Amino acid sequence: MNSQVIKPTSSKQSQDKFPGIFLAGSIDMGSSVDWQTEVQEKLNDCEVAFFNPRRDEWDSSWEQRATNPEFNYQVKWEMDRLEETDIIFMNILPESKSPITLLELGLHAADGNLIVCCPDGFYRKGNVEIVCHRYGIPLYNDFESALTALRIEIKKYQ
Repeated sequence: MNSQVIKPTSSKQSQDKFPGIFLAGSIDMGSSVDWQTEVQEKLNDCEVAFFNPRRDEWDSSWEQRATNPEFNYQVKWEMDRLEETDIIFMNILPESKSPITLLELGLHAADGNLIVCCPDGFYRKGNVEIVCHRYGIPLYNDFESALTALRIEIKKYQ
């Protein structure tokens, strides 16, 4: 295994010499398919650090307020990793609403380090297309094409 996986509750919180990849996208409070693990498995041969925001012990009953310490930590962890990472790989699932993903797309559109996968069927795909076009963000309609683009981008760091 060449890659590292760093989650909000990992003891290690930063990558060593590897480029960092934040796995942004649909989670839906843990109810969406775990596509993050699939990315990690398919790109395990790459020397990268994956920042995976999907918490193993997420409790959907946590109040989503800044005053909730667990929620506050999670949001700040994601914001910090998004700001420091080399590549943001964003996967938007068509059956998801993904409001936080859309927020993150807006926050980081001008950063120049996004790769976005947004299949047909996503209810706000038009918005995603327009933002990606305006900021020159590579946009893919299928997961495998987006993964290929990610692999190519990773090679630029090695």
